[in-house]
Amino acid sequence: MMRNIKLLIAYDGTSFSGWQKQKNADTIQQEIETALTRITNAAVTLHGAGRTDAGVHARGMTASFQTQSAIPLFQLQKGLNSMLPFSIRIMDAEEMEMNFHARFSARAKTYHYSFDTGPVQSPLSRLYSVHISHPLNLANMQECLDFICCTHDFASFEATGSRDRTIPGGRGSIRTLSRAELTQRGENSYRFTFTGDGFLRHMVRNIVGTVLDTGRGKTTVAEFREIVRKKDRSCAGATAPAHGLVLHKVYY
Repeated sequence: MMRNIKLLIAYDGTSFSGWQKQKNADTIQQEIETALTRITNAAVTLHGAGRTDAGVHARGMTASFQTQSAIPLFQLQKGLNSMLPFSIRIMDAEEMEMNFHARFSARAKTYHYSFDTGPVQSPLSRLYSVHISHPLNLANMQECLDFICCTHDFASFEATGSRDRTIPGGRGSIRTLSRAELTQRGENSYRFTFTGDGFLRHMVRNIVGTVLDTGRGKTTVAEFREIVRKKDRSCAGATAPAHGLVLHKVYY
């Protein structure tokens, strides 16, 4: 009997070339598929909820696969964790209805992006938080986030290759953010939180890079709003570094 299993996955993406398997590159998907094939004695295709880039981390990635193996879930989880590198952990395994798909059944996702300020960054946070030594106007940054916390065309923050533009119909680059905020976590530690019904390629990192430009005084809040309205990637700021980004949770 065929089974449909959902995995909850956490990983440190520092040494991987992203989620999606590629030729001649170490990826999260490839590592887990290889382990699943060994455990189930059959080829397995793993469908992730999204495709994180090289260097991006996750504490709440989900993925699903179908198998005829009768292995109990607790043994599957234990077996996978014994085979996978320590930078990848299966946090949970759950049997789902056959129509469940980790990507297509997802309704929303939350991403966190962390950065540190101050003259010196602790080496303990350097792999998961970006160091910014410039003074920042946090109030202006939050004002930018308040503006985009709704439905917009996010083409200004869309990387090349984000979607197939030849396919007719669909929502294009329109997405809805239900949460976009900046919080202080420590004396010099901050985190962006974004929750949305979908994200374009590099969308979070491009937003962060552009909001940080406003925080530095490179652009004004009014100019940030105009960047959004122009729907032109060349008008926005640089893509923020990958290692500050974490896929926090996928909602179904």
